[in-house]
Amino acid sequence: MGHPMRGGGLRRRAGAGLAALVLAAFAPGAVARAGPDPSPAPPQPPAPSASGDAGRLDPRISEIMRKPEYRYAQWGLLQTGPEDGRVVHSMFPEQFFIPGSTAKLFSVSGTWRTLGTGHRFTTPVYAVGEREGGTLTGDLDLVAQGDLTLGGRTRPDGTVAYTDLDHTYANDFPGATLTPENPLAGIDELARQVRASGITRVDGDVVVDSRLFAADPVLDPTPTPLIVNDNLIDLLTTPGDRPGAGARLDWRPRVAPYRVTSTVRTVAAGGPTAVTVTADEGGTRIRLSGTIAAGAAPLLRTSPVTDPDAFGRTALIEALGRAGVRVTAAATGADPVGRLPRDYRGRQRVAAYTSPPYEQYAKLILKVSHNLGANLGICLMAVAAGSERCADGFPVLAGFLDRAGVDRAQVELMDGRGGNPADRATPRALVQMLAYWQRGPDARLFREALPVLGVDGLLAGNCRDCPARGKVFAKTGAAVGGDALNGRLAVGAITIAGYLDRGGGRFDTFYAGVNGASTPTTDPAGVLSIANDLALVAAYLQEAPAER
Repeated sequence: MGHPMRGGGLRRRAGAGLAALVLAAFAPGAVARAGPDPSPAPPQPPAPSASGDAGRLDPRISEIMRKPEYRYAQWGLLQTGPEDGRVVHSMFPEQFFIPGSTAKLFSVSGTWRTLGTGHRFTTPVYAVGEREGGTLTGDLDLVAQGDLTLGGRTRPDGTVAYTDLDHTYANDFPGATLTPENPLAGIDELARQVRASGITRVDGDVVVDSRLFAADPVLDPTPTPLIVNDNLIDLLTTPGDRPGAGARLDWRPRVAPYRVTSTVRTVAAGGPTAVTVTADEGGTRIRLSGTIAAGAAPLLRTSPVTDPDAFGRTALIEALGRAGVRVTAAATGADPVGRLPRDYRGRQRVAAYTSPPYEQYAKLILKVSHNLGANLGICLMAVAAGSERCADGFPVLAGFLDRAGVDRAQVELMDGRGGNPADRATPRALVQMLAYWQRGPDARLFREALPVLGVDGLLAGNCRDCPARGKVFAKTGAAVGGDALNGRLAVGAITIAGYLDRGGGRFDTFYAGVNGASTPTTDPAGVLSIANDLALVAAYLQEAPAER
């Protein structure tokens, strides 16, 4: 995602001037369909040169590249075979392009390999004080470990649930949906374990220990050691029974002192659906207003949790109450970090929640382009190196890329998600990253963690009727902003990178991207059209006959 640069340094917080469109281009509903071969076939791209060699491209791809919206744009393309890296197609493979969320291929890969495929996060609760019978005179300390979901998406079979358009994008795009899992499941499990340990009363407090790493606002969204429901309140509005009736509201997770009210009204079918969310300075008083059309699908919006530690503390106190453990301290208020001990040596661990393996989190991040999870990986790599500074995760990532055979000079990153205006990567580097996974035992796990064309994740709505459906595994990316001068959208980048199933167990690595395109107007449908073109380019690459 691209944003205007703030004066003073490259590492900065993402500005508010541009829409959060890292994945907009590939949102469900943006359906690309493979068409017949154009007749007559347009001419091929320019003859091969040292800088750009299109090879024998499918003429349908050439036709796409010559559309008016790409008149001033730059295309990049690279497709290589799996055995020896033989180049099948190449256009400017060593030129920097804005990666958008394809940058997650680097950050997720680095985190995956640093932590390990089977790494599980264990979040403990310690009893700090003296116990007599069922009474703890002292505190319960929840020590946050950087668990991305803390049980809030875990299915009964231990896998992590996701939807094709995640709730983290609900304020940007229609159609975002919730997973059915209880976002407080991990907190509830910790509370039950505390009760099972024999504690029924806490004469003291509950404290969240978030000393694992320091929050770095340069990473936007900013990871925190304790994350509950992606640090969001979900707000679901459903039309009333008739026009003029109040809309129905449901919200989660319900934790004090958060309160939600709604004045949204139902209007006639076909009328405007426009819901505005506002909150007070502390974020705990949330209000919805506006209209929703009769018969419309439920509309999801979110509001941020402004203090994740205080939120988690209250959530645990309330969960303890439900489990039969009384805490004498007030349930709401700031997290009393001044009560934390220097360490937990000699303290009794009375509960612990263990997460699914990291490969499940990697799948979530890649399938839905989970920005918070991708940035969290940078912090977790820093922790693995013994640092509390998230920025120290970048040297860990650099070392991994060197070992993986990625030419690090062809990658520039300032975050984990591909949202910083300084982020750049060449097609060659992205393909090298993809090729790395093909050489190891987790090749299939990584490939299937990517969105699948026409099937799931952010490619679920694309190319559902193409012959290539189910045969392209790829991460998508976009960087889109406004062009006030010309009254249109400036498409900094739309990119896609992954694997092409060529049959017989062969998976070619590929990258396709366009930088510098534009739309005719400010209508986001123009961005979706460009996204469809990229999905079609990937489909046509897959459909091309395999070389002998």
